[in-house]
This record gives sequence, C-alpha cells and structure tokens, in this order.
Amino acid sequence: MKVSLITVVFNGEAFLKDCIESVIAQDYDDIEYIVIDGASKDNTLSIINQYSSHISQFISEPDKGLYDAINKGIDLASGDVIGLLNADDMLASNDVITKIVALFNNDAALEAVYGDLNYVHPHTLKIIRKWKSRQAEKKDLLNGWMPAHPTLYIKKDTLKKHGNYALDLGTAADYDLILRYLYVYEIRIKYLPMLMVNMRMGGVSNGTLKAIWLAAKNDFIALKRNKLPLPLITLMKKKLLKFEQFMIKL
Repeated sequence: MKVSLITVVFNGEAFLKDCIESVIAQDYDDIEYIVIDGASKDNTLSIINQYSSHISQFISEPDKGLYDAINKGIDLASGDVIGLLNADDMLASNDVITKIVALFNNDAALEAVYGDLNYVHPHTLKIIRKWKSRQAEKKDLLNGWMPAHPTLYIKKDTLKKHGNYALDLGTAADYDLILRYLYVYEIRIKYLPMLMVNMRMGGVSNGTLKAIWLAAKNDFIALKRNKLPLPLITLMKKKLLKFEQFMIKL
C-alpha cells in the first residue's frame, strides 16, 4: 500500500527541516512525499532542495491559500491513502505510517484512520496541550466533537468520491470536510490510539479576536452546509469541548 503524504509550505524556513526529517525517519518504505510551496520568499526552497532526493513531487507557485495548495497535492497524489503533514509539524515517531497502514490492511472496507495529537511549544517542543481522541460516532459530531484533522488519513478513492477541501470557508475547510465525510456520507473510519503528530502551537485560526470570530463564523457555515439540525448549539458545544479535548492528561 502506497501512502501519499502532503506538506504545504509558504515561507516556512523556521521549522520545515524538522517536518521533512520526521518523514524521512519513517520505517515504512512505500511513501510518496509531495511538497507544495506557495512561491516562498525566504529560505524554504533552499531547504527543499537539500532534501530533494526524498521528495517525490514538488511544486512551487502562487496559490489561493492553504486549502487550494492541499487540493493540488491531492490531485497529484498516486497513493492508495493520503495524509497531510503541516510544515510546522512532525510525525511523532518513526512507526506512525507503519501503524496506519497496518490498520488499513486489517480491514479492506476501511476508508479513513485518525489518531492523537500533541500541541507543543514552537521552540522547546514541550507539550502544552494534548488532543486525545476516541472512536468517532455520528452523534459526537452533533455534540461538537471532531477528530484531530492533522492526524487524518483517507483513501484516495474516498477523496475522489466525496470531494476535496472547500475554498470558501477559510480555516473551517477541514471542519467542513470532516462533517461531510463523517456526518453526511458516514464513511467507515477508525481511531488508532497512538500519538501521531506533534503540532507546534500557533496558526491562522488562533490569536486575534478577529481571527477567532472569523473561524467561528466559518464553522457555523460549515455546520449549516452539511445540514446539522442545530448548528448554533453544535458550534457552542464545539468551543466548550475544545478545553476538554486539549487538556493535558497527567
């Protein structure tokens, strides 16, 4: 089984090496690594060139944002399963892809896999928050719960069938995809109880009040688009659950 792993980057010189090296360190051999650069102006291209022998496909050109770039990567991917790894993030251990593939191989009908995620300090890598998941049920989505998107691996055939990321929802495009796949189409998905990704704190949906408001607004649009019955209540539950989902388990 071939796994296509996509990294999207724009001016990501600070942490890109860590990301790429976590992919190179994987003990699974059949990985197609795709890097989509948004025409970076910093040292990103030089870093990518250093690791060119480990990169299967590479594009550097202007795009319409993060999810447009991700969609480009999906369209290029030739693997049976497709996953994403943000340029600031790292696969948490060298057997992550091996364990994901084993789960798919054990169940031919399985369409997607996800796991656990740690939020870490950008420089010290100290764990700040933990996102501990569980096996997803449709009712969980009604209660505002969702799996950790950076840990989501989906079969390419399923992506072809149900569509890529929406480009009109800003940072809620991943939430929209999860609602579409898990709530609307009820794909066969399984939770892998292992730490899959170390994700550096920060991001375009966090920080300023304006960004937080816009993210909530787009979440609400995604809920309505996917016809959840009480979108405002679900949105409120989603925000409240964030604290529980991200609590460090002592």
